[in-house]
Amino acid sequence: MKALTVEATIENIETVTGFVTEELERINCPVKTQAQISIAIDELFGNIVHYAYQPEVGTATIKLYTEENPLTVIIIFSDNGIPFNPLMQAEPDIHAGIESRQVGGMGIFLVKKLMDLVEYSYRDGQNILLIRKTIA
Repeated sequence: MKALTVEATIENIETVTGFVTEELERINCPVKTQAQISIAIDELFGNIVHYAYQPEVGTATIKLYTEENPLTVIIIFSDNGIPFNPLMQAEPDIHAGIESRQVGGMGIFLVKKLMDLVEYSYRDGQNILLIRKTIA
């Protein structure tokens, strides 16, 4: 397991993505899968930045695990911000016209489509969001 704790600021999205990408490259993760995971990181860490602590700034911890047979990456985001389960939000109407579409929700929808598993829990004062992606 590898872990990184950073301030939940927009500037640190690049730090978090770099942290995960380094490990993905080490395990020879295909570029397409790396891109999918990067999209998920941008969305999930961005949500922490914009909603968990506002108007304050807190920290977020990202833990990365790998499993063998099949090769799988598990990334866990945790923060001590306001309890919020993004998976409970209504799915966006992707068939609605752009003018009538509700703002928000597309990012989590996309994460759920790109990852094999997305789970949320709130334990010990922490939001915990887990994503899993099988690589091979």
